[in-house]
Amino acid sequence: MKTRRTLVAAVAALTASALLGGCGDGDVQESVGSKGSKNAINISPDQHRVRVKKVDSIAAKVPAAIRKRGTLRIGGSADASAPLGFYATDDKTRIGSELDIATLVADTLGLKVDFQSVSWENLFVGLDSSKFDGVFSNVTVTEERKEKYDFATYRLDDLAFEAKKGTSWRVKGPKDVAGKTISVASGTNQEKILVDWSKQNQKAGRKPVDIKYFQKDTDYYLALQSGRIDAYFGPNPTSAYHVASAGQTQIIGRFSGGGDQVQGKIAATTKKGSGLVDAYAAALDHVIQDGSYAKVLKRWGLSSEAVKKSEINPPGLPKP
Repeated sequence: MKTRRTLVAAVAALTASALLGGCGDGDVQESVGSKGSKNAINISPDQHRVRVKKVDSIAAKVPAAIRKRGTLRIGGSADASAPLGFYATDDKTRIGSELDIATLVADTLGLKVDFQSVSWENLFVGLDSSKFDGVFSNVTVTEERKEKYDFATYRLDDLAFEAKKGTSWRVKGPKDVAGKTISVASGTNQEKILVDWSKQNQKAGRKPVDIKYFQKDTDYYLALQSGRIDAYFGPNPTSAYHVASAGQTQIIGRFSGGGDQVQGKIAATTKKGSGLVDAYAAALDHVIQDGSYAKVLKRWGLSSEAVKKSEINPPGLPKP
């Protein structure tokens, strides 16, 4: 599998910031964020993950064959960005919030995590073929996916507008982006929202949005710092991590990944009828209640996306 440095490392290299640069003795820094801050994010291979103990009553919900095997085979996307799933400073150890949450669930179920990174499309191939018992990889609940898979939610699916630090501009709706130059990734929910808002602005006699597309995440941030774009509209976790680690930008507006139609939700995903969704939801409820879930979200800067309980197959994003 082709390895990659974190998004922050790439941005740092391009902006001459030393977030992951060598220290005086040539060692690599093991965290990003404000130096010495209690909110600095550990990106070393030694993660000191939050762990919990097995809960027998919840573990009993796991199908017998999986209990006998003793492992929970979890798929994660190799294409994910920090802080969801990325490589530590050794460029080979996979870390991130999704792995931490999967570990909490596996601990509660009394199972060891067998975490495998594959391409995004192969996550679902793995579920279909029963190669994976579940996927923890920023998967949004959709009505179309619910036809083949079961879901137990564990995080809100939010999008964010990210702009240069110090701006007083805030985005609360369509009129706030009229005439602005904003970048998005092609084929995403955020692109659809921005295109719809631009049409609404034109219909109301306001200027349309000048939408820009780039090939790489680092290109968005270079364009933002140089003033070629006013904002980047992307997944909230990635933006929140970039804000915390690089210190050059700020979030000026946050919205549901489902737009105005439904609050998007991220969920543990399993093959429909696998018998695991109840166990996942119960385990997630347990770690939400005991506070370990909140600790994981806090250490990755994702507290704003916390849920109060896990929902099984809630309303998802509508079909196209």
